[in-house]
Amino acid sequence: MPSQIPTMGSTGPVLPPLPSDAGLPPAPAPPPTRPLWVEVLQIVAGSLLLAFFIITYVGRAFTVEGPSMYPTLHSGERLIVDELTYRFRDPARGDIVVFRYPADPSEYFVKRLVGLPGEVVEIRAGHVYVNGRQLSDDFLTEQTLGDFGPAVVPDQHYFVLGDNRNNSADSRDPRVGFVPRSFIVGRALWRYWPLTRVQVLSPPEQWQTLHG
Repeated sequence: MPSQIPTMGSTGPVLPPLPSDAGLPPAPAPPPTRPLWVEVLQIVAGSLLLAFFIITYVGRAFTVEGPSMYPTLHSGERLIVDELTYRFRDPARGDIVVFRYPADPSEYFVKRLVGLPGEVVEIRAGHVYVNGRQLSDDFLTEQTLGDFGPAVVPDQHYFVLGDNRNNSADSRDPRVGFVPRSFIVGRALWRYWPLTRVQVLSPPEQWQTLHG
């Protein structure tokens, strides 16, 4: 006898009922929500810890005071000072450095690094000489007045000058003198204020070929 094909409306196979949740352990309750003030406190604490790390080991903000680095830097401009690089290498000629004022270490000065340890520095006839070679000063607005040296930069010390040579308390001044390596905080890396003068601060290109 031929098999019969179910027609529309026919009753199909009966499926077994779905298992019941009866007897299963209850679903775990969601973890309690932390109060908002706890989350805010954690964010603030993390931010403070990050800021402490950056200020201590990486860099900090510094405000220029006075005209001694004009025309490169103007009074009131704000810089990021890199405190990390000099942990791995020595300061380089032409770097703009921030250092503690030797006569009062609670104060900070910003100058350009000119003479390295063991080099002979001299100022005469309006120009600066290192080991007898004249430094290019095309980026300055006037010649340097007065004479200095010749003098040998002591070991672990540096000779610094302001770019505004005739209005700067720097290594020519006995109160500053040769700056100890340990007094150098870091190099000025970036001017971030005012916005119209944002710039990465680099050594004079023409100084890079001068070696002791």
